[in-house]
Amino acid sequence: MANSKLIVVEGPQGAGKTTITDFIRHSLKYTNLYRLCGTADSTESGKKKATDMYYDLLEYIKKLENQSINLVFDRTFFTEEIYCRLNFKEYKFTDVYEDLLKKFNDLDFDIYFITLYLENTDLYLKRLMRSDKAIPEYAKFTAQSSINQQNAYLQMADEISKSCPNIKVFKVSNDQDEQSIKSKIKEILNF
Repeated sequence: MANSKLIVVEGPQGAGKTTITDFIRHSLKYTNLYRLCGTADSTESGKKKATDMYYDLLEYIKKLENQSINLVFDRTFFTEEIYCRLNFKEYKFTDVYEDLLKKFNDLDFDIYFITLYLENTDLYLKRLMRSDKAIPEYAKFTAQSSINQQNAYLQMADEISKSCPNIKVFKVSNDQDEQSIKSKIKEILNF
């Protein structure tokens, strides 16, 4: 019987994942936060790297079942699938994704999948205009790219909700003030 939470927060660049995952990490007792970035290799060899990494990750998570440790992830294999669906990668990941999702659904955790999005997509323009000049050109995203990702994540959330009975799926609009969003997250996670 699950005695800890497994929380995955997904969404496009600019949706507020860092703020929300930091909040969860510091507000929910006994919580570890993981930020994953996947692999920059978009070739077929990248698929093997991503596949190995995410199967190893699920094995690691499985070892933490019933250890009274909550796990929060800012991105996981869901992002890999989204990037492949949007043709950011040269390969397809769906076969691996579907197997990973099945294994994820079967973990003995209280599992949450939270998709952040912006109802007012004009906010992406503001949020993606970061002053950090150290961001390499290949890592920059446009507002339209974030909107395309948002649509794909929202569709994915619907798919997971229909196919994975053990995963609690939430789509959270992050347009509101920070306190309102934090209250919504506390309500979802029941803390």
